[in-house]
Amino acid sequence: MKGHFFTVVKKVAAGYLLIVIFSLIAIGYALTGLHTQTRRSEHLVSVDVKTLNLLRSLQQNLLAQQNLERQALLLQDREILSLFTLRRDDLSQLWTERQVISPAEWSPLTSLIARHQEQTAAGIEMMEQDQWAQAQKFDKDTESLHPQLLSTLASLIEQKGNDIDQGLSLLTRESANAYRNTWLLAFLGIFLSAPVSLAVILSIHRSVNALLQAIREISAGEFDYEVPIRQRDEFGTLAVAFAHMGQKLKEMDQLSLDANPLTHLPGNLALERELEYRINSGHPFAQLYIDLDHFKAYNDRYGYQAGSDAIARTAQLIRETDAAKGTPHDLIAHIGGDDYAILTQPRNAESIAKELIEKFDLMAPTLYTEEDARAGEFVGKDRFGVERVFSLLTVSISIINSEGLQEPTPALIGRECARMKDHLKNMPGSNYMINRRACLERSQ
Repeated sequence: MKGHFFTVVKKVAAGYLLIVIFSLIAIGYALTGLHTQTRRSEHLVSVDVKTLNLLRSLQQNLLAQQNLERQALLLQDREILSLFTLRRDDLSQLWTERQVISPAEWSPLTSLIARHQEQTAAGIEMMEQDQWAQAQKFDKDTESLHPQLLSTLASLIEQKGNDIDQGLSLLTRESANAYRNTWLLAFLGIFLSAPVSLAVILSIHRSVNALLQAIREISAGEFDYEVPIRQRDEFGTLAVAFAHMGQKLKEMDQLSLDANPLTHLPGNLALERELEYRINSGHPFAQLYIDLDHFKAYNDRYGYQAGSDAIARTAQLIRETDAAKGTPHDLIAHIGGDDYAILTQPRNAESIAKELIEKFDLMAPTLYTEEDARAGEFVGKDRFGVERVFSLLTVSISIINSEGLQEPTPALIGRECARMKDHLKNMPGSNYMINRRACLERSQ
C-alpha cells in the first residue's frame, strides 16, 4: 500500500474532513451566536423586565398612597393612616431594590422620590398628632409633587417598554440569521464532500461484493476459499485477513470437536499439538498430569450427575490455580474422564502442584454428604466388584520436566506420566512427583 497515496482510508478521511471542518465552523458560529443571544436574553430578563416591573410597582404604590392620604385627611381615620404608613414603607423597600437592578437608570427619580418621602413623613407626623387641619393645608401646598412623580414614572415605563420591544426584535433577527447561516455552512460541507464520497463508494463497491461472497463461502464451511481481491489497499489487507481467518476457523472447528463438552477445556488433540510445538521450539517446559483417585467409587455411590459436578469443579479449581501460579501462555487440557493436564514453565510446575493439592483437599469434603465427609471414608465396590473402604477423593499429579528427558516426545511423556501415576495411586492422600528426581510429597 506504500505506492498508493490515496488509499481508501485517506479518501474517506478527506470526505469526512470537509464535513468536520465546515461542521466545526458551523458549530463555532452557532455557539458564538447562542452566547450573544443568551447574554442579550439574560439582560432582558434580569435587568429590563425587572426594571419595568419595579417601575410599575412604584407607580401603583404612589397611586395607592395618594388615595389613602386623601381618605385619611377626609375621614380623619387612624386605620386608614396605618395603611397609608404601610404603603410608604413599601415604597422605601421598592426604592431600595433599584440598586440591585440598574442604578444608572433611576437618576430622574432620585430627587423626586427623596422629596416625596420627606413630605409624606411630615404629613404622617402631623396626622399622628391629630393636626388634621395643618396636614390638609400641607397636602395642598405639596400636591404638585405627585403629578410630577407619576409623569416621570409613566415616561420611564414607556421608555423601558420600548427598550424591551427593540431588544426582543433584535434577538429574533439575530436568532434567524444564526439559524440560517449555521445550516448554510453545514450543507456546504456536505455538498463539497459528496463527490469524494461518491468516488470512494464506486471504487469499493466491487470489493465489498467480493468480501460478502467470501463471507458466505466461509460461513458455509468453505474455509479454504480465496477472496478474489488483488488491490494493494485496505481491501487487499482485508482479503489476506479473511484467508487467515478461514484457516483459523478451520483449526478452531477441529479443536471444537476435541474440546470437552463438560469443562469446555481443550482435549488430546490440542495437548498433542502444543506438546509438539514446545518440543520443536526447544524451550523447556513441564507437563502436569492430574488424576483423581477413587473417582469410580465416588461416581458409583453418588451417581453420574455428582460425578460430572466433581469433574467440572476440579477443572475450575485447576483454572484458578494456574491463573494464580502459572503464566498466561499455559495450556490447560481435559484429557478425558477425571484426567487433566497443564503445560507450563518448569519453574512454576511444583508451586502449581502444591497449590492445587491444598485447594483440592479443602474442596473434596464438600462433594460428599455430611456423614461421609465426617467419617473421611465410605464402603463401596472397586472395579472388580469387591467391597472395600474408600477414602475421600484425592489427587495425584505427575510432573514431567522436559529438561529431565534426553529426547522428549509426546509418546515418551505419556508413558512417563502413566508410570508415575501408577506409583502415586498406591500412596494414601494427595501427592505429586517430578520425573527423574527423588521428589515425592504427600499433602499434609
